[in-house]
Amino acid sequence: MAERNLDAAPLDVARARSFIDGEWQDAILPALVEYVRIPNVSPAFDRDWAAHGHMDRALALAEAWARRSAPAGASIEVVRLDERTPVLLVDVPGTVAGDVLLYGHLDKQPEMVGWAEGLGPWTPVVREERLYGRGAADDGYAVFASLTAIRALQEQGVPHPHCVVLIECSEESGSIDLPAHIEHLGARLGSPSLVVCLDSGCGDYDRLWCTTSLRGLLAVDLGVEVLEEGVHSGDAGGVVPSSFRIARLLLERLEDATTGRVRLPELHADIPADRRAQAEVAAEALGPTAFQRFPFVPGAGTAKRDMVDLVLDRTWRPAIEVIAARGIPALEDAGNVLRPRTTLRLGVRLPPTVPSARAAAAVRAALERDPPHGARVRVSAGGQTGWSAPPMAPWLEEKLRAASTTWFGPPPVAMGEGGSIPFMGMLGERFPAAQFVITGVLGPGSNAHGPNEFLDLRTARRLTGCIAQVLATPRSGPPPAA
Repeated sequence: MAERNLDAAPLDVARARSFIDGEWQDAILPALVEYVRIPNVSPAFDRDWAAHGHMDRALALAEAWARRSAPAGASIEVVRLDERTPVLLVDVPGTVAGDVLLYGHLDKQPEMVGWAEGLGPWTPVVREERLYGRGAADDGYAVFASLTAIRALQEQGVPHPHCVVLIECSEESGSIDLPAHIEHLGARLGSPSLVVCLDSGCGDYDRLWCTTSLRGLLAVDLGVEVLEEGVHSGDAGGVVPSSFRIARLLLERLEDATTGRVRLPELHADIPADRRAQAEVAAEALGPTAFQRFPFVPGAGTAKRDMVDLVLDRTWRPAIEVIAARGIPALEDAGNVLRPRTTLRLGVRLPPTVPSARAAAAVRAALERDPPHGARVRVSAGGQTGWSAPPMAPWLEEKLRAASTTWFGPPPVAMGEGGSIPFMGMLGERFPAAQFVITGVLGPGSNAHGPNEFLDLRTARRLTGCIAQVLATPRSGPPPAA
């Protein structure tokens, strides 16, 4: 496609807003409603995903929509590799120099219990500008928003760089299949000077939030055995040590039970000065009651009051949670038995710059040394290293500020996120010169991975406009070539 003159008219925001709002109402929302109905949980939660066919249904829905609504000149392909989840690749030729990679995913977390009456993971419900159901906000909307943002530019003849939209299907399993696809696609991804990811969160729904770091994640299985088989607790209680008590003792080696502070120095990192400064700005924007958004029971609350410290705890400090257990029966199945073994699965969030291999080795060493009462202790640990964005280039900072003030009103805020997006680390290594726009719609109450998850539609429409404005090149000039 021939390059256009960079002095072409800038984006007409009123016209773009009308176009984007119309597309969301008439084309995107109906597609997302159907997408929510599909129980396409990630491969880690459905080993027979290929046989069940839900992932193929979700992919077919997105592909069909893309073929109806893709930008002019786009090529659309479903890429399949043996025994791996597929990816959807949409390649949109540019009208000016530069390469941009836009990312999202279609796989979902499992159902989870606790949905409110009338709501459910596979039951789409629209209430007060929110679409409830699993996966629309995390991250099914991304493919629709990305392509609509590009179309909003083309509809006005506004120049844009070459864009590749890559939608994977294993992100909720740690993007286990994505490295093979990245290697397979190779040069087809171009050399992006800008990466746009719509799979992150937002501190509120009033401005554009830019994610500057992501924590890493360890999955740790701690197994403690004291007996070959269970025995009567009245006979053995007080004589045979409890496997659960031993597990508690071992957990104390990792975490102070009173404060929640992680004890192992290998799991901590020095917090850069610029990230501390961003946390201060974010804390001010969030306000003193921001973390009350979590559904605490009456009387419960955060362990600290200082908002800056809480922001850093959530984004740059380690945290541990017991996320599953084996060997502990359900209440209705419990007998008076001293159980032979307890296995706990720990989810360990790591600071962005802590290598996961170093953390795993430290956790194994701490848990396996000198087992109490000579118990048999087995530990497995592995995970993903986090990510910290490179310094933001002035041209991108300018674009993001203009986009936020245009589509939301207030200027943007930069903040780390407590979760993980493995794709960012992969791209950071592969394209070290790239700039990143990591953002999303997962704000207060949206409850990704939990019950009552929702997509805030007003925010999604505004974010679509922000992405269009970031991709538009007149006046400001194109992103620098990689």
